[in-house]
Amino acid sequence: MKRTTNALPSTLPQGAPPLRHYLQFADFTADEYHYLFGRAALIKKKFKTFTKHHTLVDRTLAMIFEKASTRTRVSFEAGMYQMGGSVVHLTTGDSQLGRAEPIEDSARVISRMTDIVMIRTYEQTKIERFAAYSRVPVINGLTNEFHPCQILADLFTYIEHRGPIQGKTVAWVGDGNNMANTWLQAAALLGFHLRVSTPSGYELDAKIAIPAHGTGAGSYQTYSNPLDACTGADLVTTDVWTSMGYEAENEVRRTAFAQWCVSRQMMAAAQPDALFMHCLPAHRGEEVEAEVIDGPQSVVWDEAENRMHVQKALMEYLLLGRQHAPTLSRAPHPRQKAPEPFAGAAGLRQAMVRRGGGAPTTGHRP
Repeated sequence: MKRTTNALPSTLPQGAPPLRHYLQFADFTADEYHYLFGRAALIKKKFKTFTKHHTLVDRTLAMIFEKASTRTRVSFEAGMYQMGGSVVHLTTGDSQLGRAEPIEDSARVISRMTDIVMIRTYEQTKIERFAAYSRVPVINGLTNEFHPCQILADLFTYIEHRGPIQGKTVAWVGDGNNMANTWLQAAALLGFHLRVSTPSGYELDAKIAIPAHGTGAGSYQTYSNPLDACTGADLVTTDVWTSMGYEAENEVRRTAFAQWCVSRQMMAAAQPDALFMHCLPAHRGEEVEAEVIDGPQSVVWDEAENRMHVQKALMEYLLLGRQHAPTLSRAPHPRQKAPEPFAGAAGLRQAMVRRGGGAPTTGHRP
């Protein structure tokens, strides 16, 4: 798929990389993702040890929300501040975005006053129209069609817990929504196999560019039985049954999705070291059993935190290009197990692993 570029003149400083946008997962190459995973690991290590990482001093992030959010707002806003930048928060209720001003005009103005823009909206076409008239990088914080920042965090989370995802099997259980669409793009780029199980009538969007249907790396299979999809999987992941914008369908969906609740039985059928992920917010007893999301295979809280770290790496990359990423120290963090070697991503010599319990250590974040 053609990567998203921009023909408009950029207002990025001299020496900055060419203007790029991040509107869907397919906008970057596998090599770029390997770099981002390594960079995010370094950024996360600095965050845990209160080491400054002020690479975006005097840069301003504009955040535009048409869909409400907790994790997207906090992760982008906190991340930009931690890199020395500042943030402007806009909604349709406190700007001209929700009134008569064309989105193209909003893009022209906002991109002249800020350095990078994140948009969380409904239609993918809206963010594409904004990006076409923006002089600065635009990031997709979520649309009805794609959620690339979330999958970026999910992949990073898998890598830091289990190592390279290439050749592994990911099971998607639930709605054929923006998350499923983005997992399809990720499988094609990064070479893992995707199994998708959705209720009848909620299948994958046929209009979305997808990898080949099959059983090899970079391909996908569809399953009518979610238990079959989870059998032997290395990662099981899901989302809410009713996404924002579809609330009127809630009762119908509750009936249709009743058999698509990720259960202890499904996780038991997966690999013994399989992980469970959920982009949150979660509804225990609907799309996932409480015993699963709160159980030992669940990494949802690391997954949520990692949104911030990968997005910091993403914003830095779009504004500054590749930065030198020194080899991480082999000494484990005081609250971490010794890291395992990681052979899959360029620039990353080890993967951080899931943090253990215990009292906080002075000078380190929990």
